[in-house]
Amino acid sequence: MRNLKLFRTLEFRDIQGPGNPQCFSLRTEQGTVLIGSEHGLIEVDPVSREVKNEVSLVAEGFLPEDGSGRIVGVQDLLDQESVCVATASGDVILCSLSTQQLECVGSVASGISVMSWSPDQELVLLATGQQTLIMMTKDFEPILEQQIHQDDFGESKFITVGWGRKETQFHGSEGRQAAFQMQMHESALPWDDHRPQVTWRGDGQFFAVSVVCPETGARKVRVWNREFALQSTSEPVAGLGPALAWKPSGSLIASTQDKPNQQDIVFFEKNGLLHGHFTLPFLKDEVKVNDLLWNADSSVLAVWLEDLQREESSIPKTCVQLWTVGNYHWYLKQSLSFSTCGKSKIVSLMWDPVTPYRLHVLCQGWHYLAYDWHWTTDRSVGDNSSDLSNVAVIDGNRVLVTVFRQTVVPPPMCTYQLLFPHPVNQVTFLAHPQKSNDLAVLDASNQISVYKCGDCPSADPTVKLGAVGGSGFKVCLRTPHLEKRYKIQFENNEDQDVNPLKLGLLTWIEEDVFLAVSHSEFSPRSVIHHLTAASSEMDEEHGQLNVSSSAAVDGVIISLCCNSKTKSVVLQLADGQIFKYLWESPSLAIKPWKNSGGFPVRFPYPCTQTELAMIGEEECVLGLTDRCRFFINDIEVASNITSFAVYDEFLLLTTHSHTCQCFCLRDASFKTLQAGLSSNHVSHGEVLRKVERGSRIVTVVPQDTKLVLQMPRGNLEVVHHRALVLAQIRKWLDKLMFKEAFECMRKLRINLNLIYDHNPKVFLGNVETFIKQIDSVNHINLFFTELKEEDVTKTMYPAPVTSSVYLSRDPDGNKIDLVCDAMRAVMESINPHKYCLSILTSHVKKTTPELEIVLQKVHELQGNAPSDPDAVSAEEALKYLLHLVDVNELYDHSLGTYDFDLVLMVAEKSQKDPKEYLPFLNTLKKMETNYQRFTIDKYLKRYEKAIGHLSKCGPEYFPECLNLIKDKNLYNEALKLYSPSSQQYQDISIAYGEHLMQEHMYEPAGLMFARCGAHEKALSAFLTCGNWKQALCVAAQLNFTKDQLVGLGRTLAGKLVEQRKHIDAAMVLEECAQDYEEAVLLLLEGAAWEEALRLVYKYNRLDIIETNVKPSILEGEGSILDRIPHLEEAQKNYMAFLDSQTATFSRHKKRLLVVRELKEQAQQAGLDDEVPHGQESDLFSETSSVVSGSEMSGKYSHSNSRISARSSKNRRKAERKKHSLKEGSPLEDLALLEALSEVVQNTENLKDEVYHILKVLFLFEFDEQGRELQKAFEDTLQLMERSLPEIWTLTYQQNSATPVLGPNSTANSIMASYQQQKTSVPVLDAELFIPPKINRRTQWKLSLLD
Repeated sequence: MRNLKLFRTLEFRDIQGPGNPQCFSLRTEQGTVLIGSEHGLIEVDPVSREVKNEVSLVAEGFLPEDGSGRIVGVQDLLDQESVCVATASGDVILCSLSTQQLECVGSVASGISVMSWSPDQELVLLATGQQTLIMMTKDFEPILEQQIHQDDFGESKFITVGWGRKETQFHGSEGRQAAFQMQMHESALPWDDHRPQVTWRGDGQFFAVSVVCPETGARKVRVWNREFALQSTSEPVAGLGPALAWKPSGSLIASTQDKPNQQDIVFFEKNGLLHGHFTLPFLKDEVKVNDLLWNADSSVLAVWLEDLQREESSIPKTCVQLWTVGNYHWYLKQSLSFSTCGKSKIVSLMWDPVTPYRLHVLCQGWHYLAYDWHWTTDRSVGDNSSDLSNVAVIDGNRVLVTVFRQTVVPPPMCTYQLLFPHPVNQVTFLAHPQKSNDLAVLDASNQISVYKCGDCPSADPTVKLGAVGGSGFKVCLRTPHLEKRYKIQFENNEDQDVNPLKLGLLTWIEEDVFLAVSHSEFSPRSVIHHLTAASSEMDEEHGQLNVSSSAAVDGVIISLCCNSKTKSVVLQLADGQIFKYLWESPSLAIKPWKNSGGFPVRFPYPCTQTELAMIGEEECVLGLTDRCRFFINDIEVASNITSFAVYDEFLLLTTHSHTCQCFCLRDASFKTLQAGLSSNHVSHGEVLRKVERGSRIVTVVPQDTKLVLQMPRGNLEVVHHRALVLAQIRKWLDKLMFKEAFECMRKLRINLNLIYDHNPKVFLGNVETFIKQIDSVNHINLFFTELKEEDVTKTMYPAPVTSSVYLSRDPDGNKIDLVCDAMRAVMESINPHKYCLSILTSHVKKTTPELEIVLQKVHELQGNAPSDPDAVSAEEALKYLLHLVDVNELYDHSLGTYDFDLVLMVAEKSQKDPKEYLPFLNTLKKMETNYQRFTIDKYLKRYEKAIGHLSKCGPEYFPECLNLIKDKNLYNEALKLYSPSSQQYQDISIAYGEHLMQEHMYEPAGLMFARCGAHEKALSAFLTCGNWKQALCVAAQLNFTKDQLVGLGRTLAGKLVEQRKHIDAAMVLEECAQDYEEAVLLLLEGAAWEEALRLVYKYNRLDIIETNVKPSILEGEGSILDRIPHLEEAQKNYMAFLDSQTATFSRHKKRLLVVRELKEQAQQAGLDDEVPHGQESDLFSETSSVVSGSEMSGKYSHSNSRISARSSKNRRKAERKKHSLKEGSPLEDLALLEALSEVVQNTENLKDEVYHILKVLFLFEFDEQGRELQKAFEDTLQLMERSLPEIWTLTYQQNSATPVLGPNSTANSIMASYQQQKTSVPVLDAELFIPPKINRRTQWKLSLLD
């Protein structure tokens, strides 16, 4: 759905050349044009507009002096740096333009009618006057000469076995005689010049020749290969014309055919068979086709037509038409009308071999024209809902308009078509946000027709409905009507006859103002014309556009774009300069477009499509070149963009990687866009979606979610890009347009939780509006069923960074319960009967389904049927519930209501056999009420309720109740049901205590026994747990004798010593057994020096100091070592122990640094970092040597691949060996961290004990030993404290090990996530990366020893 838009025009008038031009050729490297005349050659530069060289062929005798000579071919030879010229008299001349030397390399006595070079310039073909073809090399060495007329069909002659012969066919009304009639061959067309025509295929492997057969007088097309072997001959085609052109892509050969009532362009295959055609918009014998030309990429076919002289008074015209094909339909995109009289007559034309859409035209009066076209999509530019999203396609004298807001029909069909008396060349829509559906059309007669959308009193005959019309269809569509046709009034009409496309880049910026650009024919300058409508009260249908003002620009303007919002107009020159045109200013100023830094913007390459867009707060120019390079201002952000469109705040692009990306421009920057479009960047979320290969953007429907794409063949596809969909839904929700948002989300399968999560506060405040807009029970139920606790704005549909931040919901609240309760309250207030099913759904959907309430409501419906016509019956309600809840679960909940009528109602809808549930229900009905409910609750496994009902049945049921309590561990619940003074309470308490004893919870068991008066059991429990205070209390209650207390004290002391509670053990011995000597010994054993001294002085036993205390202090330096955990052997000397700790710490630290360095080297070398750990390590045998990520993975290999199931013993063994300090073992770095952390923690835990030792050492005058201990301990702590930042540098990120799942994930992203999880640190080892803490505030140092 694209049109050809005139890019620029290059014109060179009144070239100073001798005689009349006859043909021309291009010198692509030099950018010059070679023109041949009856006098010789001239080389001109159309850009600088000067003659470069002039070579006379008359002086050398190659052309006659009387001007009767003719040049039949000119070809620039790149390899030989010369020009080859063929004359009709038979000379082939090689001309060097640099030296002006001429060399005749060959001569044909019979003359030459055609000279044709192969595309690779390796071969040249000459058609002679004796009807022969001569093939030569590029060095003009003859290869072969053959007759141009051949009797043989060729090497590709069809093979037939007799099937399908003409004699066996059915001939209808002609009868059988038609099978034996001789075929009559029509002669060549009357205006045929009978000259042969030659055309080459794009790769140079084949060429085709069209000649008039001397026997039949009709034209035939023969195909030859590069070796000059005839391949095929065309089937007889009546009225075949002389024009011939082989499509460069190699598929078809184009020619013309005159039919009885029309003239067609026909296509031949290489085998000579016809393959398709299209009809020219002329009557028979109205025009003749002089030539057909394909452009370089085979996308445009140029048809050169000339009027046949029918009336003497009429002035014949010549016309060049540009045809393209899409979806198997041929469109006439451009029509250039020239006069056949005077200097406007076309002599020759050709496509540029390098620039595909550049057409060169040479006219009789030494007038050269070059037209550059590019593809464009003409669409309306509105951004509100009034814009119908129109797209206009030019097709001859018709404009096909498709209204994508209402209809999506594939081309060539359309919504409606506009009919014109002349072919159309340009279409433009009004750049006004409120009137964007109005369009203006410029045709080949330089008339502008203005169509406006609005009320029209009568049907417009120029508007014809397309795919939406026809019998039986009622069209609900506002079609435009022809407002007026304007004739453009030029100051000098003479120029119009030479250049039919004087005005280009037509832009409709205001209702009565047009902008158009023309290019100077004398210099590289452009002029912007303001076309304004002249007031005309007489003629309502026709008007006149005058050039009210003009602004000249130094340079060639190649594009002009307008922003409909800001009314900014931007010009692009051929050299890439960007200018802002102040068209509203009286002075019509033109100033450079500057970026935010104040520097002029200049595209590095000319862009064929330009747009204006607001990126952040800056208005920027967006450009796309024909090589898919995309620029924002002068910054290239991507090089693989095939199309783009700007809609509202979004930029949409399609790429060569077959994706469509959508970016929000509101707060975007160049860097974010460049990063998002870079090839190595993986986009997530709403930005990117896959599209079909070769898709291009046609249009975006404003205030909707439709994005229309066109495939290479021409068919359309409508997609709903996720970014557009979510942006539109958010807009609807902000405007409280819940119905539109809901319908869109339901149709496009967007999670309905977004309605609430987008703005919970607003939704809860407008629940009534939501329900009234939806107004459908089924849709409300659908909304309920999709509710979940997940906040989709943070997971599935994260809001853009630029979106406003809404208040989050109360973290203490439950989203599902909150929404269900709020909506149910509103529905019950509006119409509880109409929304009955939705109310039931709100109960069922809650976090804890309220099935009992639901069943009760259904039961009420059964008893009291409402008279409301919108109400539902109990039968319908129950049937609906069975879709939401499993019938067995519903049966159980109905049974839990103890309402047997409700149970029967549900059971009838279930698949249960009545023989199963009826006896059970009958048995229940016969029971006493409390026992009946106990039985039901026990059946439903609601044991707490069951014991509650059973406790009300009487004492005779208590044993059964106690058994149930013991079986289900319901002790706490059961104690609440009985009075503390009751016997049942005592029995439950004793049973509870015994249960706690079995669970090794001795202290709670003792408290429970003591509470219920079971003192013997309480004493046993307290003794077991070592609670000596409670044990002595219970002993007092049991009235123990003194001997019993002594025995109890010694037993308690022994238990406390086992638990390393020496101070408590000493207190028990002192209090119960009055054995203070044993108490002192226990205190010395426990290193409680101060407490031991207290008892010594209390009982005045100073002799114990010399006999026990001092030796213990001196030996204490070694006895402390026995209590330091995780050491392989105790050290007798404390100083040796500190040296050992320091050495161990330093050794592990040094090894850790080495392991980390090896790990970094392995990662840089790209080695495998996969580490088996955790449960995955079970896959490897005990003897396997598995390299970790911290070691070189190539150093070790698996020595045993046997996989075995481990026993629990082996598993525990593996857990112990998981972190091994052996060099090269798996996870060695973690083992070193664990060992270092253990050394630091053990040293930190000794502070209190060291402090006490130091005090006692000082007290008994062991100052030297104390200072030595204090200094050694201080050095050890300082070493560890300095090393902490160097050791614990890694930070464990648990999120990196979490698999990336969700709707936006791909198979590759999920696999990469799991691979990262496998190579990351196990979650259980995360605490190893937390450095141990050294508390500087802990007082351990004795200042008296400094």
